Amino acid sequence: MNWFALLFAAVFCVAWFFTVRYDVQMFQQNSYRRGRYFTWLKGGNLLAHRRGWTLLLPLLALDGRTAWGAVALMGWLAWREAVQTYRQPLVFTARVIRLYTTCAALVALTLFAVRAAYPAACYAAAGGILVFSNLFMLLADAVNKPLERAIGRWYYCDARRRLESMRGLRVIGITGSFGKTSTKHFLYRILSEKYNVLMTPGNYNTTLGVVRTIRERLRPHHQVFLVEMGAKQRGDIREICELVHPETGIVTSVGEMHLETFGSLDNVRRTKFELIDALPEGGTGVVNLDSEPIALARPARPTVGYAIVAEGADYRAVNVCYSPAGTTFDVQTPAGLRKGYETKLLGEGNLLNILACLVVADRLGVPERKQRIAVAQLQPVEHRLSRRTTPGRVTVLDDAYNSNPQGARMALAVLREFRIEAGGRRIVVTPGFVELGVRQAAANRELGREMAAACDYAVVVNATNREAIAAGLAEAGFPADRIVLADTFAEASARLAGCLRAGDVVLYENDLPDSFR
Repeated sequence: MNWFALLFAAVFCVAWFFTVRYDVQMFQQNSYRRGRYFTWLKGGNLLAHRRGWTLLLPLLALDGRTAWGAVALMGWLAWREAVQTYRQPLVFTARVIRLYTTCAALVALTLFAVRAAYPAACYAAAGGILVFSNLFMLLADAVNKPLERAIGRWYYCDARRRLESMRGLRVIGITGSFGKTSTKHFLYRILSEKYNVLMTPGNYNTTLGVVRTIRERLRPHHQVFLVEMGAKQRGDIREICELVHPETGIVTSVGEMHLETFGSLDNVRRTKFELIDALPEGGTGVVNLDSEPIALARPARPTVGYAIVAEGADYRAVNVCYSPAGTTFDVQTPAGLRKGYETKLLGEGNLLNILACLVVADRLGVPERKQRIAVAQLQPVEHRLSRRTTPGRVTVLDDAYNSNPQGARMALAVLREFRIEAGGRRIVVTPGFVELGVRQAAANRELGREMAAACDYAVVVNATNREAIAAGLAEAGFPADRIVLADTFAEASARLAGCLRAGDVVLYENDLPDSFR
């Protein structure tokens, strides 16, 4: 092997490692489910990320003379992938390491086979492997599937055994199209006034995430286990419930999310209600009656409803007053009116989440005095309408982890009502909504109309929803010279940095998903 071949092989290995990192990352974010991954691929996301120039690799690598171009292109590809950062980076679990190892073995076998049969095609084959690296990754997953199924089953049974050994543990399930993570954090803080509580960390809201939490974090001294339950298709919530058997379930909302996989809003509602259906006789179901899909088709079994607007709710927030310092409110309960609650949090969404927590706290016997103390000390969950002020006196409302129309509507209402200094401006930065299927264009058009009523300047990031949002802004009569179009979040940030001034309020509404970067 000559020195050029060695150089080509070294650059290829580095480029392959970082290219496959993105493939595996997206596969991991789709819960290692091929159906979800193919749905993501159908949107053209992989080609948008890799760009058409990757198709040049096999052509440039036809022989040793043109392969210099392939080496340069592979080197640039490796550098680009190596420095790329993502909101949810790849987690190098044991499964990922096994997937990488098997994929590397398949690539090596392919190259050895090509070299043995058609030596001149080696360079082109290497380029083709980089272009279609995701296919090798999926093949490696198929090879590993029997082993992964056996390992996953062992982990699942081990988690179940640990749960069964803790007979006094009270399990509370939390699900919803939005609001479930904030509700989990708020409930953790309130119940901690009386109990030793464990909650699923971060976005560990799949069956695999719950299993991992149980095996790595659940201890005999824990008295309450808060389980956040996410879903992208029918049966996801039921699967988690069959493992943890919750005695209390909270449904924070039902809205237009992941319609590409659910197919309809009714399927979203049915999936969220799988939590209520799984509760035992005498269990407590807690539902948000200000969420219209829930109010119109309430679960058949008895539940406790909470709301700000809905009159028939068992728990209602009344006499609500917002200010830059936070929110004050009273709570109407079946036992009477409780006055004088205070929280640093803003927006109806956070207030509804607090109400859900108060319902559960009452059921678990947390004294009202301690509930008030905990509510007053609640902190915003990062990227979920959290607030901070920059040294230049610019207020940032960070709602980047929101990704649905209802949550965005609430955040825009907070921006619209937010008191600003003289000369200050209200600014929205957003890429719009994704994964809404046939509803995506209409939902983003409506977002544009709602933005027009809430802000002075609109910054639309990425081209995915640009046309729909701009059309909605125009329909509402929003001035065209106050619309900023940016291809990336970095570009949007740079352009904002040059024009922000003291007193401005900037709402970051919905982050740009990793799959669209």
